Amino acid sequence: MNNSFRNSARLAWAALRALLVLTVVTGVIYPLAVWGVGQAAFNNKANGSQVKVDGKVVGSSLLGQNFNLPKKNPNDPKETAQPDPKWFQPRPSAAGTDGYDTTASGASNLGPTNPQLVQTVNDRRKQVAEFNGVSPSAVPVDAVTASGSGLDPDISPEYAKIQVDRVAKARHLDPAKVAQLVADHTDGRQLGFLGNPTVNVLELNIALQQLAG
Repeated sequence: MNNSFRNSARLAWAALRALLVLTVVTGVIYPLAVWGVGQAAFNNKANGSQVKVDGKVVGSSLLGQNFNLPKKNPNDPKETAQPDPKWFQPRPSAAGTDGYDTTASGASNLGPTNPQLVQTVNDRRKQVAEFNGVSPSAVPVDAVTASGSGLDPDISPEYAKIQVDRVAKARHLDPAKVAQLVADHTDGRQLGFLGNPTVNVLELNIALQQLAG
C-alpha cells in the first residue's frame, strides 16, 4: 500500500514537473523568442505592415480602406458615404456596413447567378463609369466586385488607369504625371508568373498626396 502510494506520488510529481517545464518553454520562452526574432528581423511585417506618413500611421499595406467624402450626417446609418474624386478608389467591399471593416471581414456570399448580385454589379458598373467619365465597357471586373475578405488593399492597373483623368482633374494635376504614378506603383506578377499585376491603393494615394504637395 505504501509502495503504491509512493509510486503514485512520484509519477504525479514527475508529471507536474513536466507540465511546469513545458509551460515555461512553450508558453513563455518560445513566444518571447518568436516575438524577439520578429521584432529584430521583420519589424515592419511583425507589426502589421504599417504605413506611416510624417511619423503617423495611416494604414496597413495589407488592408484596404475607404477614401470617401465625409457624411453630411454622420449619425444617419442610412446615408451612404460618397467616394472622394480626389483619391484613387479601392474595389467594393462587403465587410461591414460601410465596407473595409476589419472586424467584419467577409464577402456577400452571393452566387454568380444570383439576381441580387447581378443587379448590384450592373449598378456599380454604371456608377463607376459615370464617376470616372468612361464607357461602361471600360470598367474592369475588380471595380464592381468585392474580394472574398472585403479587405483587399489592391486594385488592377486597369481600374487605376480609368481613374487617372478624374483624379488629375479634381487635383488640377497633369494627367501624364498621375498616370506615371500608377505605372510606378504597379507591382508585377509574383515570381513573374503567379497572379496578376496589382496597384496598392493606399501607397498610390500617399504618392499622389506628395505629388500634389
